[in-house]
Amino acid sequence: MRFGLEVIRSRKGDCLMLHYGTAKKPRTILIDGGPSGVYGPHLKARLSAVRAARGLADDETLDLDMVMVSHVDDDHIKGLLDMTRELLDQQAAHEPVRVRTSTLWHNSFSDIIGARPVELASVRPWGPAALSGVVPSDDDLEEDDHDMALLLASIGQGAQLRDDAKALNWPLNRQFKGKLVCTDIQPTRVKMPGGVMLTIIGPLKPELEALWADHQKWLKAKAASDKAETAKLQAYIDGSVPNLSSLVVLAEAKGKSLLLTGDARGDKVLDGLRATGRLADTPDAVFHVDVLKIPHHGSANNLETGFFRQVTADHYVFTGDGEHGNPEREAFEMLFDARPGADFDIHLCYPIAEIDPERRKDWEKQQASEKRRRDKAPVADRATRTVRKDWSDAVNGLASLFQARGFPADRLHVVPDHGGHVIELLAAG
Repeated sequence: MRFGLEVIRSRKGDCLMLHYGTAKKPRTILIDGGPSGVYGPHLKARLSAVRAARGLADDETLDLDMVMVSHVDDDHIKGLLDMTRELLDQQAAHEPVRVRTSTLWHNSFSDIIGARPVELASVRPWGPAALSGVVPSDDDLEEDDHDMALLLASIGQGAQLRDDAKALNWPLNRQFKGKLVCTDIQPTRVKMPGGVMLTIIGPLKPELEALWADHQKWLKAKAASDKAETAKLQAYIDGSVPNLSSLVVLAEAKGKSLLLTGDARGDKVLDGLRATGRLADTPDAVFHVDVLKIPHHGSANNLETGFFRQVTADHYVFTGDGEHGNPEREAFEMLFDARPGADFDIHLCYPIAEIDPERRKDWEKQQASEKRRRDKAPVADRATRTVRKDWSDAVNGLASLFQARGFPADRLHVVPDHGGHVIELLAAG
């Protein structure tokens, strides 16, 4: 039996494929599709390679066991929308549809909250356009609005994917009878054809219910002209709905395991592991997997050193190309601090020589923003406004960190620009 995780170049996002089954009956699950610019040059090419490996012609249909969307963020869902748009064009032209799936696992915003998100769009004049997928340019937005616009666009994208799936006759959350993919008091486990067991680690049903209750409270208290309410909304949708509802799935086969974490916060992953009986509720408890996909592209905001002490792996996958600063140096420092001297491999989507320049651009962008905030503040308050120091390769770069920590060069792997990068845990038979 084969069991392995393929990591695909996905710019600032995630795009993965889980390969399993046998040589005679190979199976694949597609997890996320990355942002714009990923489907054409990367994902489509890898799907074509899978088609060829199965002996299918270019115009034959590739059957996937599942397409899984970890959550509604542009850098996870846009590539899938590019794919479904192409498939719908094939369907409209009465051509063979090149990809088909047994089910789409996708918790749309409206499923989580229990209502269409039109209320969210009303807090800004550009809200309805953003919700439909049109994000204003940076020049047209106030400094605090860009992330909110992207989130609203992602919500609209999630609704579009659900509509596309319906048009393509993809069953939605089939193993959950069309309802939310989540886990309750008893662990939710799904046995896939081909011998893989999927355990839903998150989101936890009580947390989704709490999100729904919070949304109802906000609707009752909302005042579209109140900037304070707008600030609360931005914090709410950024800090709660997309990332707290991210799918976290443990895949297991013949004693091997991998943990898919989407953009979940590390503490929520630990909560889910405890709730599903995989991690004892003690500070020194450890849960080990063969492969760990690091949450949120290695953002330090989602991680703590304690997470790396309690969830250990032989292979750590860090996605991200340096945009938005991810993967962050602090995340690697946490890993090295938590597991000094341990044997493990690290997998990156891009070479460090490409990641660090992008991280520096983000650093300098954030530095300029901090300076503007300081200069806009009252004179008496400016001394308290922190502005980060200038970028230093020695202090901020990944290359210097890996060298300083003595990480073996042969244990650092980079996804090639063309071709697959599969972490094989079981050989096909």
